[in-house]
Amino acid sequence: MEASTKTPDSSVTDPVFEVRNLNVRFDMDRGESRVIRDVNMDIEREEILGIVGESGSGKSMFASALLDAVVEPGVVTGEITYYPTPDEPVDLFDLSEEELRNLRWEEIAMVFQGAMSSWNPTMKIGKHFEETLAAHDRDIEAGMETTRQVLQDVYLEPDRVLSAYPHELSGGMKQRALIALAMVFEPNVLVMDEPTAALDLLMQRSILTLLEEIQEKYEITMVFITHDLPLVADLADRLSVMYGFQFIEVAPTDGILEGAAHPYTRSLLNATPNLGASVEDMKSIPGETPDPVDIPDGCAYHPRCPLGDDHCEVEDPPFHDAGEDHRVTCFYWDEAEEAVPFTLHNQGDTE
Repeated sequence: MEASTKTPDSSVTDPVFEVRNLNVRFDMDRGESRVIRDVNMDIEREEILGIVGESGSGKSMFASALLDAVVEPGVVTGEITYYPTPDEPVDLFDLSEEELRNLRWEEIAMVFQGAMSSWNPTMKIGKHFEETLAAHDRDIEAGMETTRQVLQDVYLEPDRVLSAYPHELSGGMKQRALIALAMVFEPNVLVMDEPTAALDLLMQRSILTLLEEIQEKYEITMVFITHDLPLVADLADRLSVMYGFQFIEVAPTDGILEGAAHPYTRSLLNATPNLGASVEDMKSIPGETPDPVDIPDGCAYHPRCPLGDDHCEVEDPPFHDAGEDHRVTCFYWDEAEEAVPFTLHNQGDTE
């Protein structure tokens, strides 16, 4: 078991983001809440990176940090370097408010969870696009022509959608219009925080297909955040699993589905609902996710882990090499397969 002293992303050769020693904390009455802990991550240009974990694992906070959009009284430390081109590094935390305002929509766009709450119900959809264009000092007429093209790219009828109020559109249409709004400036990076959470299964699959087409046409980087591992597995080139406000396993998607090396990732796959499996086959993960004010010493997962021992209780494991481009933070990753066997229906099958 050779430990890796590098980031979990040694396979990344052309990063659009380099994240180093990222921490996010909130001072609370009951103590310091650490919602991102010592995160190091590289994101490859034009890849689709899936970030997976249970609710409360730190996924959304990581997304906010990528846009330097952590709200007060949150305190962010560390470094995030953005590369609009390979030889043009930008220190995200060294930008003025004006530079950040332009960066957040023109270079790095975000689609938030819950399409309904992202629209002003008193404004027509077209007005949202016009206000966004005006806020970035863009020519409205030319920008609306681009808007019409982007709406067509997401399989919406521009005339109908632009003249409609949000409540006049279905949930799937609102979500696709929100993606179009995020794409109106053709950004380099699109960050999506649970963009399909409120949609039915068929609409979720439709959105995934749509995102694949958008990524290919616009050649953008996508960061897709979700608690639904099988869902994002159909889309992502790589998967990053979060637990306890850290990344604990990073690998190409097939490497996670066929040979997850962290006991938590394997348990997460075994807990995934599957229509082809009986209730008895699906195994919940015992215990609870850690409290950000009272994170266990050592490995944060050790209270729930079948392999946890005295070593895990006192030392936080570094990344280990678990295969080609496969990194995992577990001292006993090579014993995980035996300790947490996959149920038959989960082995590489996400249909």
